Parts: sequence; structure tokens; C-alpha cells
Amino acid sequence: MTLDGPLERLRLETQLSHAIERAEFRLHFQPIVALGTGHVAGLEALIRWQHPVRGLLDPSAFITVAEETGQIVPIGNWVLAAACHKATGLRLTLPGSSGTAPLPISVNLSARQLIQPGVVADIEAVLVETGFPPERLTLEITESASLEHSHATSETLAALRALGVRLAIDDFGTGHSGLNVLRRRPIQSLKIDRSLVEGLLHNPDDRAIVQAIVIFAQTLGLQTVAEGIETPDQLALLRSLGCDLGQGHLFSRPLPPEEIAALLATNPSWPRDPEVTSLTRVKSASFLGSSAASMPWRRPA
Repeated sequence: MTLDGPLERLRLETQLSHAIERAEFRLHFQPIVALGTGHVAGLEALIRWQHPVRGLLDPSAFITVAEETGQIVPIGNWVLAAACHKATGLRLTLPGSSGTAPLPISVNLSARQLIQPGVVADIEAVLVETGFPPERLTLEITESASLEHSHATSETLAALRALGVRLAIDDFGTGHSGLNVLRRRPIQSLKIDRSLVEGLLHNPDDRAIVQAIVIFAQTLGLQTVAEGIETPDQLALLRSLGCDLGQGHLFSRPLPPEEIAALLATNPSWPRDPEVTSLTRVKSASFLGSSAASMPWRRPA
């Protein structure tokens, strides 16, 4: 959606401010797949806005306005609470899995939420109210958010880890995180930005960055998650590079809670060796034979 002028912007702000009380937000879930086995390993909770005039809107249509106006805080709180409620209420798990614990879910935590004085208590309250196991929750923060207000952010992240939740750096590889800063953060996983995945097959720099991120993560004992996997060739190359997890339309688009529950009931899996082009095999073999010791780990400006 384009905002044509200040009046349209003001109208959107006003509509957005009433969206929670009018129950216009919707929650979708996208599977996160273990690339080594092809099985679902978790879900990411993603917001949609059922706009009264424009229909169902992706976050790209309103999140920037929400962040700039501060409305991202109540919206983010709604997503977290709704995701935990849905995951426990619908028992989002896989057939034959041991126990009754729901699948792990990932939820975005905005930079504004991260610096709220009561953010840790608020998250703890949601976990207690919903009964969602804290060790099954991953909070995703952006690279820039992880670097802002360094001391306070470190304390908040440490407190969140003390609750038992997991932490991930979202859109990794496009920002300016320093290695020493990341090493001091209580992070468990890195989400490789979709722009790097998109360029895997055609851009040598992107392939080098992705492999460097994987090696860096393995060195620190972190998981890697590739976003935006669209083709079997991308999947095959990411597997050969050693990426742990992935998500994208190749597996499933984000689905409403009832539809994701129906998908999980089929115990879906994706082939360990999908049909790929010979070009991908050649690129993978030659790339893995190169040294990654001096590879960049973020895209150059």
C-alpha cells in the first residue's frame, strides 16, 4: 500500500490505532523446517490486518507506520499473546510426537518493545497466562535492535534468557553487527536474510556471505535459519552449506491457525534430496571446496 500524502497517512494511523479493539488483526503461522530431515521443526507467528476497506494486508503495508507512531508496542504484545494462546489452544503439534507440548514458535520482538521497562514481566505474564512453555518460544530481534542501547539491551536479553525463552537475530547478514557484540549476546540462532537466499544461485557474494554466516554460527554453537526459500535449488544449496533450518513458500505460505493445524495433522515432510538442476550441483561442489576463512559475513554496502 502506498501512502499518498499526509491525509492518507493520518487516516492509516487512526485506523491502525483502533485495529486491536475492533479485532481486525489476524494471526498466521508459517512452518520452519529442519533442512536435514525435511520435517517441521517449528512455526513463525506472523500478523495480518483485516482492513475494513482494503482487505487482508501484509505487515509491509502498516508496520513502518506502527513503528514510527509507537503503536508497534501494543501490536507486538497482541501478536505474542495471540500466538501463545493459539499454539496451546489448538495444540499445534505433530502426530506421533512425544508428550503434549506444542511445536516451538517464533515471534518478532520490535526494537521499541525491547526497550520498554516492563517487557520481561509482560512476556512472563503471557507465558504464565497461556501455559506456553518458555523453552518453546523464540523471540526474534533485528540486528539493529540488538545493538541499540547496548547495556540496557544486554540486561533485557539476559533477563529474557533467564525466563527460559530462546533468542534469535532476524534478517542477519544485512546489518552491521560486530562479532564481539554478538558473542556477548545470549543468542541461540541467526536468521539469514531472505535477500541473501534470493541471490544464492546467481550472486557469488551472497553465497559467500551465507556460508560465512553458517560457519560463524557453527563456531559459536548457534542455529541458522534461512528465510524466503522458494525453489528446490535454493533448498539443495542451503543443505549442502550446512544450514540447519529454513522457511519459505517452497514449504508453505503463512496459514491461518486452523489451516496450519490441518497441515500439521498430515505430518508433512519434504524430500531430503529434491529435484535440482545440475547447475546447482556444480555450484555447490565448487563452492564447498573453497576456503571460507576470510569470507565476509555481511553483504558489502
